Amino acid sequence: MGRLILKGVSRKFNGFLAVSDVNLEIADGEFVCLLGPSGCGKTTILRLAAGLDAPTEGELFLDSKKIEGVNDECGFVFQEYVLFPWRTVKGNIEFGPEMKGIRKEEREQIALHYIDLVGLKGFENHYPHELSGGMKQRVGIARAYANSPKLLLMDEPFGALDAQTRNLMQGELLRIWQEEHISALFVTHSVDEAVYLADRVMVMSARPGMVKDIFEIDIPRPRVRTSPEANELRDAILKSLGTEIKRAASLK
Repeated sequence: MGRLILKGVSRKFNGFLAVSDVNLEIADGEFVCLLGPSGCGKTTILRLAAGLDAPTEGELFLDSKKIEGVNDECGFVFQEYVLFPWRTVKGNIEFGPEMKGIRKEEREQIALHYIDLVGLKGFENHYPHELSGGMKQRVGIARAYANSPKLLLMDEPFGALDAQTRNLMQGELLRIWQEEHISALFVTHSVDEAVYLADRVMVMSARPGMVKDIFEIDIPRPRVRTSPEANELRDAILKSLGTEIKRAASLK
């Protein structure tokens, strides 16, 4: 299971309301993308779900368990390549299972499974400085999955990649997600990326961030980015998002 529920969640920082009365539900195995203007609280929602921050008001649940403190049942993939430079690919992926006290032989098997799954076989003993950006992010995804999470949280994980590598990684992420069937909440600034990846796209308002619109992406996978259905959805999402971007600019 991996059902995430936010009930009336708000978060203030020094009197500043970042997100307000957010009600959100992600079903088990669902892939949801979160879009919104800069500063609307997208990353704040991820941090709340991860238990790295606490709501000022409201509650969050993963399945029936209230999220209080660091949520060890979620995996987090950041935009930056947050890898240990002194650890190899295999060593980075083993880190989570190692912290959980999993014996050496078992965590090696876990690491090798995900190394193969993300297409890094043959690079087990390479260090981060020897890898391309796309390969580093594959390590980040593998490391998140190696913790056996119920929920995968991703904060613009492909934002630093070039367009060609980004498209490739989107396809790879979907392949892995379909094999592992773990719920995912993915923050992005790209409408094209959201339409290509998600089961649902949620557009947030300008600050304080609230869920403004929800779009069902009922297009069979694998998706053609330029199909009439994709173009229609992309236009509708861009219209909703554009209104909030203009409103955000007026608040500065």
